[in-house]
Amino acid sequence: MGEIPWRPTRGQLEAARDRTIPDVLTRGLAVVFVGINPGLYSGAVGHHFARPGNRFWKALHGSGFTGREWSPFQDHDLLTLGIGITNLVDRTTASAAELERGELRAGRETLAAKIERFAPDAVAILGVTAYRTAFDRPHAALGEQPDALGASEVWVLPNPSGLNAHHQLDDLVRRFAELRGSLGLR
Repeated sequence: MGEIPWRPTRGQLEAARDRTIPDVLTRGLAVVFVGINPGLYSGAVGHHFARPGNRFWKALHGSGFTGREWSPFQDHDLLTLGIGITNLVDRTTASAAELERGELRAGRETLAAKIERFAPDAVAILGVTAYRTAFDRPHAALGEQPDALGASEVWVLPNPSGLNAHHQLDDLVRRFAELRGSLGLR
């Protein structure tokens, strides 16, 4: 994986509160990965899943979506592989626990509009609890969901944050690979 060119200071992290990070989206994507919201580290450096310890990039590689482990600073290059990234809530926080229920629900509407516009084959929401809240599906489980967003199938995968102790890297890789297999990607 490419090294992170610099690490933000505590002051830079705090200054990143409530920032947004540009989406990585275009038409014709195989999958759009949907984070809950960017953390302060990602806000400070301006790239998705940037905090050291976040397992998104390892899961993407381990599951075969990428041929090598990419750096967060290459997030926009994922478009060349048919992969996009966005978030349910755009604003950065220290923890997703800072988000209000109403923000997640409003995020669902914003996400639906993005997915309608860009029409990927699949949408993978990274976090079952956020999905349950945003989509009013209190009993949803990980995996493919019965409801689509526009014409895009919806999957719920574990949150790759290093803070998510419920799912280890091997489980993330397995679940990402299930999604990849359903899309028929080689």
